[in-house]
Formats: sequence, structure tokens, C-alpha cells
Amino acid sequence: MQQQISVITIGVLDLDRSKRFYAEGFGWTPVFENEEIVFYQMNGFVLGTFKLSSLEQDMGRPGLKSPGAFSLAHNVARREDVDAVMDQLVLAGGSMLRKADAPPHGGFRGYVADPDDHAWEIAWNPFWPIDENGLVTFGI
Repeated sequence: MQQQISVITIGVLDLDRSKRFYAEGFGWTPVFENEEIVFYQMNGFVLGTFKLSSLEQDMGRPGLKSPGAFSLAHNVARREDVDAVMDQLVLAGGSMLRKADAPPHGGFRGYVADPDDHAWEIAWNPFWPIDENGLVTFGI
């Protein structure tokens, strides 16, 4: 089986509020949207923000909680971009979870939550190069 993720879908309570965070905060442009879901084309996969009530119905799992115990990450090419991106996300409706600092394993990172409390790590890692298309390569 090919090692890949095609779509990540996260449940959100308010689709318009979520769209403001992703469109104004990250500057992402939706490739599709309706009254239940907004899709963003990423590098090699699609991110979907799905109204939580609709996601529950779609999955056949009433009573879902948002979010679960996970974080998503957005890597940047330069250390100084971490704080700038985090500030932009907070201005677009996000919440500061942890101010950026240098973890023991290297790099520079901080955490911001989207309006539905999904955690986003904003990180710069000197060992994980980002190519001209924005693709990150794992490195040590």
C-alpha cells in the first residue's frame, strides 16, 4: 500500500469562523465550499473543514467531540517566520497556546489553536528542508 494521506477532515462548529481563520490567518484559498464543508488544496493532499454536526452524520458517529488529542503542523522556511505566522493566526481568530521557543531537540516552534480548538504547531526546523513548492522533507 502506498504511504500517503489523501484528505484530512476536521470537525468545526462554525464554518464561517473557521474559514476566516484559515483564509485570513494562513492565507489559504478554498478550492470548494458549500454550507457544510470547505476544502483547501494542500501540497499532495486536501484539508477539509466539515461542520461537526454534518461530520457526525456522515460518519454515523453521533456525539463526536472536537478536537481530539492531536496537533497539525505548519512548517516555515525561516525561524523569524514562526512568530509572524502565529501573530497572523491569532489576529484571524486563533488562540495562542504556547509562545514560540526553542525545544531541546532543536528548531523553533509554538502552538496556536484554531477557533474550534484544533492545535497547530508553527515550526521552523533547520533539518527539515522546504522546497520551492512548499514540500517538507524529513531529515535529521
